[in-house]
Order: sequence, then C-alpha cells, then structure tokens
Amino acid sequence: MQETVTVDLYIIRKIGHFLRQFPQVTTDVVALLDEWAARFFDELDYVKEGQNAEIFAAQMAADLPQVVVPRTYSELTSKRVLTVTWLDGEKLSQSKADNVGDLVNIGVICYLKQLLDTGFFHADPHPGNLIRTPDGRLAILDFGLMTQVDDEIKFGMIEAISHLIHRDYEAIVQDFVTLQFIPPGTDLQPILPVLAKVFDQALEGGGAKNINFQELAADLAQITFDYPFRIPPYFALIIRAIGVLEGIALVGDPEFALVDEAYPYIAKRLLTDKSPRLQAALRYTVYGKQGIFDADRLIDLLNAFESFTVAAQSSRGDMDQQQAAASSNGNGSSGLFGNPQLIPQLPLLLPPLLLAPGAAFGDGAVAATGGPAIGLFGLPANRFDLRQQSTLDSQGRLREALRFIFSPEGSFFRSFIMDEVVKSIDALSREQLVVVVQRLGLERVRLPVLLPGAKQAFVPLSPQLSDEDRQVVDNVVKIVNFLTKGSMNGSRPDPALVWELLPVLPTVAQEVLPQVTTQLISRISARAVRELYA
Repeated sequence: MQETVTVDLYIIRKIGHFLRQFPQVTTDVVALLDEWAARFFDELDYVKEGQNAEIFAAQMAADLPQVVVPRTYSELTSKRVLTVTWLDGEKLSQSKADNVGDLVNIGVICYLKQLLDTGFFHADPHPGNLIRTPDGRLAILDFGLMTQVDDEIKFGMIEAISHLIHRDYEAIVQDFVTLQFIPPGTDLQPILPVLAKVFDQALEGGGAKNINFQELAADLAQITFDYPFRIPPYFALIIRAIGVLEGIALVGDPEFALVDEAYPYIAKRLLTDKSPRLQAALRYTVYGKQGIFDADRLIDLLNAFESFTVAAQSSRGDMDQQQAAASSNGNGSSGLFGNPQLIPQLPLLLPPLLLAPGAAFGDGAVAATGGPAIGLFGLPANRFDLRQQSTLDSQGRLREALRFIFSPEGSFFRSFIMDEVVKSIDALSREQLVVVVQRLGLERVRLPVLLPGAKQAFVPLSPQLSDEDRQVVDNVVKIVNFLTKGSMNGSRPDPALVWELLPVLPTVAQEVLPQVTTQLISRISARAVRELYA
C-alpha cells in the first residue's frame, strides 16, 4: 500500500506544481500535500505512534490527569504491530451520559493546551477516537496523525483572539500575516474591509464568545477565491480537528460556542504565562488600543480563569476515590497552621478601629439624612460594604480568582495591576480627605504655600477630584465587589479566609508594599509639582 500511495502522491504533487502557474489558485497545493503526506507516512509507523502516545500522556499529566491515554507496551510494539492497553468505553458522540457536556469541555481544554501550549497536536479526533470510559472520563486514542505547532503560530493565535475581542481588525490583518494566511509583503488595504465584514457577521449576537468556528472557517475559505488569502498547510489539520470537536458538542448542545468554551483556557494562559508576547497580549486585552484600563474586561478574565479552574477539575471518574484510598493508610496532616477551627482568633487583616461596625468603604458622598455611614478609618462612605460580600465559594473555599492573585503563580499579575493599585490608593485617599473636610466644615480653608518659586500662594485644603480619580474609584468598586462576593463578618474577616491567606500574606506584602510605597510617593510628588509650578 505504501508504494501505491507514494506514486499517487508524486502524481498529485506534479499537478500542484503545474497549478502554481495560475494566480487564481491561491492555495499552495504542494505545501498542503507535503503536510498531509508527512503525517500519513507517520501513521504507518506504529513505533512512532506509540512514542507519540507516551509524549502526549506526559504532557497532559500535570494539568489534565483525568484524560486517559492507553499505555503503549514498547517492548511488544514494532513498525507494523502496536500493542496498547485495552480500554472499555463508548464513543463520546454516541454517549447519553449526564457528563458528556463536561467531557466535551475537557476535550476543548485538552486540544487548546495542545494547540496553544505544548504544540504537539492530535490531528485526528474523529468520533471513534474520543471515548467516554465507564467511570466517566475522557479517553483519546490513535496518535498516528500528529502535527507540530511552533511558538510563532501559538502566540499569534492568542494575540489574534485578544485583537478580536476589541474588534481591532487592522491588528487582526497583521495577525493573519503572522499566522501565514496572508503572504508577507501583501497590500493589506483591500483585504481589511472584507475581513472586517466577515468578523462583524461572526460577532453578531454575543461577541467573540459566540462565534461558530466552522461557519467562520467556511467564510474565510471563500475569501481565498478573490484575494491573496490562503489556508496554510498546518491549519488544514487543525481546522479538521476543531471542527470534529465542535460537531460532537453541537449534537448535545445546539447553543455550544467553541470560542466561549475556549475563552477560560485562553484567560488562564494570559494571566499566568511568562512569555513577553503573552504578557503584552494580556495588557492589550485589559487596556485596549487606547491604553485605557477596563475593569470589566479584567473581571471577565478573572471570571473566565475561575471557570477554567472548575472545568479542569471536572470528570475525574474514580481518580479522587483512588487517591483518597491510597492516602488513607498514612497519617493525615492539617497543614502548617493546623485546623482553622482550633485557631478562631487569628490576627485581623483590618483592625476594628479601621473598619468600625456598620462601616462601608469607598464613597465620599454624605447622606442626606441621619448622617453619613462610617467607613475606612472611621470616615463616611457608602459605595460598597465588604461585610456583605464573600470571598468564599459555595463549598466554603477561597474563590479561585483571589487565591490566584495571592499565589506565586499570580506574581506577574500583581505586578501588572500595580499601577492601578497605586492609582486606587491615591484616588480613595483623596476622596476620603474630601469627605473629612466636608464633615469638619473646612471646604473653604486654603493653606499657604511656603515653597520658593511656586505659582500659587495658597492651595485649598480639600483636594480637587478629577474624572480620572472618580473612574479609578469606580474601577476599585467593581473589582473588589467581584473578588469579595462576600466574607466580612462585622469588623472581622471570615476566619476561614484569613486562615487560607495567612501563609502567603507575608511574602506578598514583602513583594508588593515597597513597590506600592515608591510608586505612590512618586505619583503624589509629580502631582504636587504640576499643581504648584505648572
């Protein structure tokens, strides 16, 4: 068979070279055939297929241990004989089990990890290769047809998605050059309006998350007939694999949207990856083309990150019971700080004097009647009340977004939002000073300026709040309301919250406080110079 196929491929390749004479044929048939042929001959080598399975299993083990890959017995495998573990199960596409939706989600995460992280891509996920095991896990079979995705393509895809979120079509056209859909040096101006129209149609009715991937791919393929736009060879295998996944999911859920399911994984990569390109993509996602901080976008990312964390821990079958049984023979440990029930009187994150009973935080408005509420440092405020929020999930555990922010993995994120933290502290302190001055009736008091060369002899005691200050405060409100969903008990934080954060708080404080102090002093000094000498 191999000899027959080789002759056929040779003939088709000759035809492909002939077609290169015609500019109307924008698809590189030769490159497409070479990509397919290389993968085809790999499929005929069972030793290589067994090695592929072992590599794949090792790459999935850390993040997705619930994905089942049959073990290869290399000592019993040859070029023509593949020996693997027998797996019981049913095709995922035919299963009527309750957790099929969860398994599809695991499959999406698994293929995104291959496509955007490891670069070692299983390009043959037809329904017969995706199995639901009897204990409810996802098994993947047949590792003959694999392809490699290089870093330039992986990063380019994530960058394209961040640009798509903001509908930055000029940047997306450049992304298509990076992704090899458009040859370098092509005049992009004629293509821009056509791509913009395609994506505007795809984004209707819900934005990027509701794009139908197969319909979008068909629209993009149509462009190849009229413009110098081509489907790159590597993408032919990827589009087939993703199309199969989407097709299986749509059978069980007609509302399934691949990009919506993919977004949590992409959020996880953006928030945790140390690559400079992905860190730049995170900044673009949150700040956009205009460089304006978007709290709603950041909350969307953190919320998606939490969704990923939940999804990645689903459909584990009997794994947890097996692990529990294995550990039951040992002596359990309650951890560094022991049982939280034994230490109910933990050090407070906010002393009672700083957050008195009835306190709220963040609003400088004075109540019309009955006097203002008492907030941080005993000052009036009513923007939001941390006591009515919860940082714990329904199982009483610290919610994942807050856990991530305080974790070692969140170090870049803390650095990323440092400017906004400094702006927030500055704006909130200025707002609270305004409230103090109002309560004391000192609104008209002006202080003498004793510095030489100052253009103003007096400055008001009450600072002027800018529109930027008010926007910063609003952003703080949104983010804190999201993160805290409620766990302050009167003036005291929930002991469970303190217990979970206590091991990391000293390290985080040591990392963050010096930076906050330095940047805050610099910001206040710069504003003082502008106001006094400008």
